[in-house]
Amino acid sequence: MKLTILGCYAATPRTFSNPTSQILEIKNRVFLIDCAEGTQVQLRKSKIKFSKINHIFISHLHGDHFYGLIGLISTFMLLNRENDLHVYGPKGIKEIILLQLKASGSYTGYNLYFHELESTESVTVFEDEKVIVKTIPLSHRIYTNGFLFQEKNTERKLNIETIENYNIDKVYFNKIKFGGDVTLDNGTVIPNSELSFPPLPVKTYAYCSDTKYDESIIPIIQNADYLYHESTFLESEAPLSEKTMHSTAKQAATIALKAKVKNLILGHYSTRYSSIEMFKNEAQTIFPNVHLAEDGKEFSLD
Repeated sequence: MKLTILGCYAATPRTFSNPTSQILEIKNRVFLIDCAEGTQVQLRKSKIKFSKINHIFISHLHGDHFYGLIGLISTFMLLNRENDLHVYGPKGIKEIILLQLKASGSYTGYNLYFHELESTESVTVFEDEKVIVKTIPLSHRIYTNGFLFQEKNTERKLNIETIENYNIDKVYFNKIKFGGDVTLDNGTVIPNSELSFPPLPVKTYAYCSDTKYDESIIPIIQNADYLYHESTFLESEAPLSEKTMHSTAKQAATIALKAKVKNLILGHYSTRYSSIEMFKNEAQTIFPNVHLAEDGKEFSLD
């Protein structure tokens, strides 16, 4: 699992920083999470192939989280995209995007599917044989969701030494990985427990976009390997944080501590501060394993 931060600052783009957008690569899937202005440029800087993005998750309809979406959809058209594109986001996103396409006389030569979200409970929005994605209902000024990405680790690890001892052919490897026993030429059945080890623990990544401090998300993100939680303000601006329904670094750390996550990534910084190290220092008074999101930074979540 690999996370690439394309942008991690609040509100407006600047020449040296970008609003929220990130790429999560998990089990050979490439998911785009939020799509602020400048996302296309950041994708190119990070050398991420546009054609690999088939699923886009939009947390809410504030501009610093989705104003780059129509541009990216249009660029896909110019690049002669053929793959289907799925967009998951709040109700209204379909109307907004289709109106922009219609007003500009544009069209897509590929299938564009919108999965509009309204539920205030956590629901599954994507699932295949390797990955499941659920919403994390958040408390912000407008309807907002975070997203929980979880591997489905059904493949067992091959016990190569034992397999070689029994002289088992490679054609059986896939069967063994998915729990199958193997029958030798002499009729002896070798149980899967001898030929493989249990699957590795599944990895989870929780993305919590704009939200005020809200402990109701804790059961959903419990024990996540990595939690990205917005930290727009420091405690010195706690009253402003409450008014705007954002979080402070300490509040993000408190959520991480209570949810017993392994690592916390801070982001969505207000540009009023001279150094983002201040966020880390403040959060570490509550929770030890704190990382700072930075534009272009990559995290290996293994």
